[in-house]
Parts: sequence; structure tokens; C-alpha cells
Amino acid sequence: MSGNVTRGLRRIIDTPKAPSALAAYSQGVLVRDTTLYIAGQIGLVPETRELISNNVQQQADQALKNFGEILKAADMDFGNVVKTTVLLAEINDFQLVNEIYAKYFDSSNAPARAAYAVDKLPKNALIEIEGIAER
Repeated sequence: MSGNVTRGLRRIIDTPKAPSALAAYSQGVLVRDTTLYIAGQIGLVPETRELISNNVQQQADQALKNFGEILKAADMDFGNVVKTTVLLAEINDFQLVNEIYAKYFDSSNAPARAAYAVDKLPKNALIEIEGIAER
């Protein structure tokens, strides 16, 4: 399903400009038209649903592009993001990912963030980023 669907106080955010969900979840859920919960984004190219490459920086950049498209679909931008969680297949990639992350978030208004190394990510991705945004 494409488009935004309202169910009570929740609006499901769905855009074809970001990869469709790999399982039973929404790209984003906007609650009370103020808080947007963005599902974890990996470096999938929306048109192919394949990883952009095996390079962590390219995957981070694509994941954040996808993240941004979900924000746009909810009439928000990166300045609205208040919290992110970054999941890494390899914690030693933290600095490489941080270089890409900094291109999307202004350091004077950067969201709170947690970063973790995990055993495995969907499609063997090297990074996944989820977040919360507020109007």
C-alpha cells in the first residue's frame, strides 16, 4: 500500500521513495500528528530493494536518504529528529558512519543517539538507523 493511512490517533507513513517494509511493519508511524517513529532503515535502493553496495559509508548514506524520504512524507526533515539508534555489524565502523551521519544532522541541533554493534542485520546490511522525530 502506498500513501498515508490514518487510524485513530496514528497515521501510517508509507512512501515509494523509501524501500517498502521487508516484513510486517510500517516505514513510519505518526502519532497525534506530532511524534514520528521511523522504522530501521538499511542501505536498500528503493527501486531494487537491494543493498547499494558492501561499503558501510555508502550503506549509511542510502539508509539516511531513505530515512529522509520518510521524514518528507510526514512533512518533516532532519531538523525534527530528536533521537536515533544506529546498529552496526562492526563497531569499528563507527567513525566511518559518523562522517556520513554528520552530513545529515547539524551539530548544533543534533539528535540524541545510541550506537550498538549487533551480530547480524537484515539482508546482511552493515548498518541500520531508526529514529524518532517531533514537530
